Amino acid sequence: MNADAPRPRYRDPAIGHERWHAAYAHLPDGLARDVLLVVDDGRFTRVQPGVPAAQAAVDGAERLPGVVVPGLANCHSHAFHRALRGRTHDGGGTFWTWREGMYAVSARLDPDSYLELARGVYAEIALSGVTAVGEFHYLHHGPDGVRYDEANAMGAALVEAAGQAGIRLTLLDTCYLAGGLTPEGHNPLAGPQLRFGDGDVDAWAQRVGALRDHTDGGAAHLRVGAAIHSVRAVPRGALGTVAGFTSGRSHAGDGGAPLHVHLSEQPAENESCRAAYGMTPTALLGAEGVLGPNLSAVHATHLTAQDIADLGDARATACFCPTTERDLADGIGPARALLDAGAALSLGSDQHAVIDLIEEARALEMHERLDTLQRGRFTPGQLLTAATAHGSIGWPDAGRIEVGARADLVAVRLDSVRTAGTDPGQILLAATAADVDTVVVDGQTIVSEGRHRLEGTSTLGSQLAAAIAPLWE
Repeated sequence: MNADAPRPRYRDPAIGHERWHAAYAHLPDGLARDVLLVVDDGRFTRVQPGVPAAQAAVDGAERLPGVVVPGLANCHSHAFHRALRGRTHDGGGTFWTWREGMYAVSARLDPDSYLELARGVYAEIALSGVTAVGEFHYLHHGPDGVRYDEANAMGAALVEAAGQAGIRLTLLDTCYLAGGLTPEGHNPLAGPQLRFGDGDVDAWAQRVGALRDHTDGGAAHLRVGAAIHSVRAVPRGALGTVAGFTSGRSHAGDGGAPLHVHLSEQPAENESCRAAYGMTPTALLGAEGVLGPNLSAVHATHLTAQDIADLGDARATACFCPTTERDLADGIGPARALLDAGAALSLGSDQHAVIDLIEEARALEMHERLDTLQRGRFTPGQLLTAATAHGSIGWPDAGRIEVGARADLVAVRLDSVRTAGTDPGQILLAATAADVDTVVVDGQTIVSEGRHRLEGTSTLGSQLAAAIAPLWE
């Protein structure tokens, strides 16, 4: 059987099972050969290594090319930032000048245009092998902060976009109450920031409380979490309220909904926090009861030794976004030190200057090499674990190819000019998103032969171009 030939979808009409066969697959206990994968009702019901390809073909299994890995998790996304790609480099600038461009784009979006943009972004994310995305969502209201008739209209656009793109979404609805932090206190929101805010933390909680996820009658592909934008944007007195909100949204003893925060992305953030509160942002979160195992600290770039210890002791997750952190000249965060301290690691593409979770995983290792002058800071298995951290965005039953888990899988080709000759066990150190051939989410194929199901008479590139162009007119 020619593994590279067009592959028909197979579904046994008698038993309703989906069947795939992989020459190589990354299972929880390591790389396995000739693996038969059977799925029923969106979950793996059989994962059997050692099944010859010929036998699997007789049984009607679809042959997947290359090496199969679990579905990847993009744990930090700002969908609307995708419109900034390729438009922020003239003249150099800083993170803060980049932010002005981001504000300009945010001012142009409404629920309809956001749906068009986010649908293309989530489809591009799916093409990179991602099956679930954590959307750090703070573009809540209309210009000047005027609420839409439906208070969560912008969030609903993201939910619809993810559904059309075929991936799961964790909507990390973000509390954003202030326009900055000075030694004298927080500045009020102004200009484009007005549409990010709800007035106070109680109004934020009331609005987010109306959202319903897959556990309580909402969309099957949706989990609702929360985020603290940063200690710059959320006053100290509100931090505990946001953390308490996620604790109150516990389902089936899962310990609470996901809680994320931008943490110590810039030295200026640390300086302002010390000036206002006399402590680091991490210490402030600890003092207000925010640190815990459901917390993801995004970026975590400029940390003290005590910060690292505190995040490790809390068993928090540190979400690194290497392609963004280098694009914005943020710096290289202490990923290895955090893992050694007891924190978990996850990955995100953040501003989407690059959408390639394989590259994010590889960059985690490569940035450590540049910082320490040592190779092998992470094993390939550790990089895969970071790239499949679905639990940190509220999907603990995903990210593993095993019986009972959500049937997510990604087939990465081993015969491209990038991957030819590569050891299948080291695929994340050689491949790119362009080598992703097949993506399956909850048993449904959304990418086949490198094409997303949304690509029909128009390419995904043309769809994205049509969504982005009006934002710059």
